[in-house]
Amino acid sequence: MSRLPVILAIGARLGLGATAATAQARDAVSAPRLAARRWFAEAKFGLFIHWGAYSQLGAGEWVMHNRKIAVADYEWLAATFNPTKFDAVAWVALAKRAGVRYITITSRHHDGFSMFKSAQTPYNIVDWTPFRRDPLRELADACHAAGIKLFFYYSQLDWHHPDYWPRGQTAWDNGRPDHGDWSRYLAFMNGQLTELLTRYGDVGGIWFDGMWDKPGAPWQLDSTYGLIHRLQPAALVIPNHHQPPRSGEDVQTFEQDLPGANTAGFNTTSVSGDLPLETSLTMNGSWGFNITDKDFKSVRALVGYLVRAAGNGANLLLNVGPRPDGTIGPEFTARLDSLGEWLSTYGTAIYGTRGGPVPPRSWGATTRRGDTVYVHVLDWLDPLLALPPLGSRVRSAYLLRRGAAVPVIETAVGVTLALPPASADEPDRVIVVVTSGVAAPNRQER
Repeated sequence: MSRLPVILAIGARLGLGATAATAQARDAVSAPRLAARRWFAEAKFGLFIHWGAYSQLGAGEWVMHNRKIAVADYEWLAATFNPTKFDAVAWVALAKRAGVRYITITSRHHDGFSMFKSAQTPYNIVDWTPFRRDPLRELADACHAAGIKLFFYYSQLDWHHPDYWPRGQTAWDNGRPDHGDWSRYLAFMNGQLTELLTRYGDVGGIWFDGMWDKPGAPWQLDSTYGLIHRLQPAALVIPNHHQPPRSGEDVQTFEQDLPGANTAGFNTTSVSGDLPLETSLTMNGSWGFNITDKDFKSVRALVGYLVRAAGNGANLLLNVGPRPDGTIGPEFTARLDSLGEWLSTYGTAIYGTRGGPVPPRSWGATTRRGDTVYVHVLDWLDPLLALPPLGSRVRSAYLLRRGAAVPVIETAVGVTLALPPASADEPDRVIVVVTSGVAAPNRQER
């Protein structure tokens, strides 16, 4: 019997359009995954954490590759990793203050060093280092206690494992043998994914990275994705492969770019109309801890990224790179605390919204929840802001922060808002426009 009517009905209950539900039906998406996608689309703000043995060199997570460090030398470096000041509860408390709804942390990056206890290899933080603790276990416990979902970043690319063969585009002579067994590598990878999905309670999903190193390799994604969905039916697959989504994937993510943009030079400009969207962003210019990178974005700029992501119907996954001792630097914490303060006032215009009727513009963006449109004015000095039609008749408009009424002129060609001056401490003037849900007028009305 065809499952299409059942899945279409589930999609309707979750607020998904017929096109999305039909596409998901073809992919035989389960009810738990549909519900998880719905949750993810409404979460809007996540915290990305890039942390590993590479933090000791203070030059980012690609330092092994960039400095052409040999495997034997990097293994020695990893053996000295001892982040004695790591405090999972403090990390989660910071995330909670910032208003994030989920955390995505590197369980294993391209250097091949596992930040969790693994029976698949001794090259992990518990068996290889004097730390002897599993930080992912501690973080999972803290996240579960705080009601924050935990996602695991997992690198498909590996500069250490001998069976990652043939080498990919990032290869260099680092002392590995010039041979290997690809099927054995895939078994190793799936074995580690099984550990991550069976030892840490409910997991939000797996965030994959690195397939772009060998895009034409026989990755057997159907098998890996099927494994994930069997072990945790509500876990989402989020692939950072910079390509249009494939069967079995649940979120389309964009690295250092808003959906459809490609300023970074490697993202696809194709945007899924069916899947939740996400954009990942560094707070300075680095993912992993970089001791000399002080080019931090301002709080105003970060608010703008969060707003424009939401205006594109996407989440913002904002990154921090903890220090080698396990602490998160003050530049990160100050900005996260400021974002949390901003969201305590303006979060209603972000959380649980969809992209609004006006796509992001140079002046800002719009978000929508039901019949309410939130107009986010980020950069506009003139007293009047002209918008195209909002699709429904405007009933009222007011400032979210101050509650003051905003005069509106509505005509057949659009809506004009009379804006009050912006305050110096107000990076985003949010105008709440309440519509009636009926067609807009075809003549001018005041």
